Formats: sequence, structure tokens, C-alpha cells
Amino acid sequence: MARVSAGVTTSHVPAIGAAIDKGLTESDYWKPVFEGYEFSKQWIKQQRPDVVFLVYNDHASNFSLECLPTFAIGCADHFAVADEGFGPRPVPPVLGHPDLACHIAESLILDDFDLTIMNKLDVDHGLTVPMSLLFGRLDAWPVKVIPFAVNVVEYPQPSGKRCFRLGQALRRAIESFPEELNVQVWGTGGMSHQLQGPRAGFINSAFDHAFLDGLVKDPDAIAEIRHLEYLRESGSEGIEMIMWLVMRGAMGEDVREVHRFYHVPASNSAVGHLIVEPA
Repeated sequence: MARVSAGVTTSHVPAIGAAIDKGLTESDYWKPVFEGYEFSKQWIKQQRPDVVFLVYNDHASNFSLECLPTFAIGCADHFAVADEGFGPRPVPPVLGHPDLACHIAESLILDDFDLTIMNKLDVDHGLTVPMSLLFGRLDAWPVKVIPFAVNVVEYPQPSGKRCFRLGQALRRAIESFPEELNVQVWGTGGMSHQLQGPRAGFINSAFDHAFLDGLVKDPDAIAEIRHLEYLRESGSEGIEMIMWLVMRGAMGEDVREVHRFYHVPASNSAVGHLIVEPA
């Protein structure tokens, strides 16, 4: 049977992708960010998954306010890299795993989670930046990917508790797939940041560190964080951290922290990164 072998969280700041693409990773500004992922790049070579279930949010690249699903799962065999206004990032196309994706979709829907099934989906920096951070610059990605988009753009977003419970159902879905597969679940986005308004540039490191601690040790508590608290304590874009709770729900009750990294600033954002494995 398939198994969930590890969970990864990471910010997906678009400027990180630009720094990689433009060869700026060794610059004074960006070097501390990329040094925080050196352990992770070696770790994933040793723990190479067959499939990454990657939770991210679309940034008006594939969805608009005309059609904005709460949860959308990519069931295609490949996903093109989106043009976000400056041309697609120079990264490989993303290859899917339709059999597992369709199995997960069926299982989650029958488990009372309403999903939008995407048989065509262009993926943007929300998905490709985490791939670049963990795998580096390659001609082809070494894993299959199931994109899972969550609405964190337009109110009402799903609650953290809803995302956590979805992760628990996701684990059941993966473990019921009748093929031996090593699956990792990644939650992306965050951490605290705000891109507009009087609080533009807002970062709350204390909240971020408490969230990382809770994600490892007490996920039930942080699953109770309400939308208004995310807005107040982590900025208008901090709500992206609810996607990390999908990962945590899929990991089971107890986890072992393998690696943690946190850095400020990265293009007016706080970068957070965590790797956990079942305890």
C-alpha cells in the first residue's frame, strides 16, 4: 500500500524563484535564505518520494474571482508552468500521477470533502518555488506531483481546522491506494507577511515561531486559530499557513522534527521551512 513518509512545509515567495532563475542565490541578500535549504536538498535525495502531494494556492494564474474553488485537485498527467506576467519560469513541466490523484479525489469526496477536479491546470510559483528549493535546477523533476490548490485569496477561506481534518482524510486516502508508493505531503505559503496597505511589510516572528512549535507538538491547538487572528497576528497573507495544516493532518498524531529553518527578510516576507517524519 502507499504510505505517507514525510511532511514538508515551506514558504513560496515568488522572488525566491526569480533569484534562482537569475543566478542570484550566492548574493549577499539571498545566500542566507538558500543556505537554510541545503540540508533539505540532501535529505530529499536520501528520502526520495515517488509522489509529492503539494498543497499550494494559485495566484490568479489559473483561477480568477469568476471561479475560485475552495479545494481543487490536479488529476492530469502533466501540468504546464503558468505565465504570471513575465513568461513562465524556466523550470520543467510538472508530471502528475492521475491514478493516485483520482483515487484521492474519490476518497475525499466520499469522506464529505467537496473538491473541484482539475483535468487541466497551470501551476504557478506557489508550486514551482518549493520544487526548486528542494530539488534545485534540473532538466526534469525527479518525482510525480499532485497539485492541491486551496483558496486563501478571497474570503471566506476554509478554516485551519477544516484543512487539518482534510489532511487526516488525505492520509486515509493515500494509505488505501493499492500500490506501493512513497508519498510526501507538502504544505506551502506563509509565513507572516502583508503585501499592501498601512501594514505592508508586517512580520511577526514571535507568532511564526509559535506556529512552528505548535505544528510539531500541538497541531490541534493551532488548528483552532481563526481567520481574524491570522489577519491580526500574521498579516493579510499569513492565512496561507492554513495550508501547512493539511500536511500536519496527514502526518498522524506524533511527528519527529527533522529540520527547521526561519529567516527574515525575503522580499518583505518571513521564510519558514520545516521537515517532519512520523515519530
